[in-house]
Amino acid sequence: MTLRTAVVGGGTVSGVHLDGLSLNPRTDLVAICDTDEERARELAAEYGIAPFFDAEAMLAELDLDWLHICTPVQTHLPIAKLAIDAGVPVQIEKPITETYAEFQELADYAREHGVTVSEKHNHNFDPAVRAAMAKRRDGELGDVRGVDVIYTGSSRPDDPNRGPWNLELAGGEFEEGIPHPVYLTLRTGGYPRSEDAVTATTALYDEYDRDFSYDGAQLQYVTDDDVLCTTKILGGTRPVRQILIHGEECSLTVDLLSQTVIEHDRDYKRSAATRALNNVDEAFDRLTGTVANVRSVARRARAEDDWDTVRLLNAHYYQNDAESRALEAGDPGAMPVPLSESRWTSYLMEVIRDSAAESQGQPAGQRLEADGE
Repeated sequence: MTLRTAVVGGGTVSGVHLDGLSLNPRTDLVAICDTDEERARELAAEYGIAPFFDAEAMLAELDLDWLHICTPVQTHLPIAKLAIDAGVPVQIEKPITETYAEFQELADYAREHGVTVSEKHNHNFDPAVRAAMAKRRDGELGDVRGVDVIYTGSSRPDDPNRGPWNLELAGGEFEEGIPHPVYLTLRTGGYPRSEDAVTATTALYDEYDRDFSYDGAQLQYVTDDDVLCTTKILGGTRPVRQILIHGEECSLTVDLLSQTVIEHDRDYKRSAATRALNNVDEAFDRLTGTVANVRSVARRARAEDDWDTVRLLNAHYYQNDAESRALEAGDPGAMPVPLSESRWTSYLMEVIRDSAAESQGQPAGQRLEADGE
């Protein structure tokens, strides 16, 4: 069985969806939908699929097994509800919805209709993140006490990278990228103990022509297992993107830019010799990771259409492969990004927006508990 799949939205991010779905042996890419008819026809010709200009008409005409939504966030909820009405499982680009209230509406609607909904959390499946999580699951770190995610060098609010629709968000283009470090914190550290366990601080460092609320944010919360988690997100700086996982036996630095994992498994502070050894160990881990990355690039170049190879090297493809397997097996519980992770991602983003609003003397949005999440 292959999953008849279509993509709605032909913008910046749609290419990675179209490429992956066209390569995946478990998916049959059949259509692209975009309100820009010329763009839809161009992509349809490139991939040998049917063009549509209206999502509702496409869902009515085609017998689909999966829909990928790559449109502006303001349209995610209504398009997803159309797919749910048609009984079609949906993968939605991040942010899954514009507000937490919209997420609650989406989650409730999907649950009532028994339709699977997921969100694209591709960085959870980066090779370095997968390697670090394997070490944690295998007990190599001992008890984990804390997780810090540093995600700087994000877009400025007024960067028009994704299109003018991003400029309508409270944090502009900067806000569109916030889900990445937030879901990485949730995946590597765990979920907050409660909504009350979450605090956020925001900053507006630069001045902009538009009325943006923030261009920097920091989150902090504690999990049920007393893991202290922090997330720092800054726009307009040089990129430093790391996950620090602090274990009692071993700690890890996961470098998202170089895709390397550095182990801290000695007491480096004991003497000058061990402090020097710290540099040696870090250099060795980075060299080992770099060599592995070079080999991966070479394997990818040789693999071409070998799905089992390319999916391991592309985080988007990896998530899509895992989701297509779960859908093919009819096992929603096997989806690699559970809706609970999306729920917390949406909630934490709302906490950030509320913090920014309050710092500017604006009323904060209302957050309500999402049943069953």
